[in-house]
Amino acid sequence: MHAHFERHVYHRHSHDAYSFGVTDAGRQAFTCRGSGYTSAGGMVMAFNPDDPHDGRAADELGFTYRIVHIGPELVTGALSQAGGRPGGPPLFAEPVVRDPALAAGLRRLHGALLAPSPALVRDELLDSVVLAMVRRAATRPPYLAGGPGRRSVALARRVRELLRDDPARDVGADALAAAAGADRFAVYRAFRAAYGMAPSDYQRQLRLRNARRLIAAGTPISEAAARAGFADQSHLTRWFQRVYGITPGMFQTAAGGAEIPVAAKRSQ
Repeated sequence: MHAHFERHVYHRHSHDAYSFGVTDAGRQAFTCRGSGYTSAGGMVMAFNPDDPHDGRAADELGFTYRIVHIGPELVTGALSQAGGRPGGPPLFAEPVVRDPALAAGLRRLHGALLAPSPALVRDELLDSVVLAMVRRAATRPPYLAGGPGRRSVALARRVRELLRDDPARDVGADALAAAAGADRFAVYRAFRAAYGMAPSDYQRQLRLRNARRLIAAGTPISEAAARAGFADQSHLTRWFQRVYGITPGMFQTAAGGAEIPVAAKRSQ
């Protein structure tokens, strides 16, 4: 959820999931476990499952915030894979955390959950946020491996071939890991070590290359976006411009401008 409140008051309640929020603007006041807290712009809120809390604006200007609810099984599952052995659920003793890096990570995850983002991107952001929250804010973290461990080039190559086989497929981290015969954290670590980027980055790179080939061949941009695996034309345009420095329309014009006169001469 992402919302702005001025007069609304949250009555005392709790969730059966971990709740991680970011105050984007203003000041939000609340009580949790018998104590009062205020979260201002850029601060992170962390509620354990079943933590009773309320919420209201700290002043007449109101506040804007976003929040993500993550089930305990997802949190413990991600941490078990990252640590290499089962661990208990983390606990957050302080519901307000001052950490700009955590806030930025939560904003990215929240945006990916709301927007039509590829499943692999969402999964990687979820894992990243869970690990960052535990390492930087939890007061009772479970066991986590201290180092990245040994990288497997063979595993990274398997994952790369799986992504190459069907770049447009919206495959999640769990499905990709299962197909590669490893867990999702092993896949992520091995791939980054071998190729210097996350599997989702490589998948997007393949999609951009395919879209560029299609556009150069005369395929309409909206069709090229769909066939390459992008959510829509605007999604393709955003990444195309970020990577290549021009929009798909500009690329189409440039490619067409080089080819149309030749075709026209042949048709005469």
